[in-house]
Amino acid sequence: MEELLRSNDPVYLSFVRHVLDEAGIDHLLLDEHMSVLEGSIGILPRRILVAAEDLPRARQELGNATLTQPS
Repeated sequence: MEELLRSNDPVYLSFVRHVLDEAGIDHLLLDEHMSVLEGSIGILPRRILVAAEDLPRARQELGNATLTQPS
C-alpha cells in the first residue's frame, strides 16, 4: 500500500473516497479514530492508502475530478 494523500479535512477526505469508490479503486483510510487520542481537536491528518499498482490511476482519477491537495 502506498500513501495517496493525507488531510485533516473530513469533507475533502469524503469526496476523495467517493471518487475512488466510483473508479473502483480499493483504498484504506488510516488514523480515522485518532481524534479520540488527540482530544477531538482535529490536528492529526488522516491518510488514504491505495495499492502501489493503483497509485497512478488513483492520482489520475483525482486529477480528472479536479481535486488538489488543500494547502
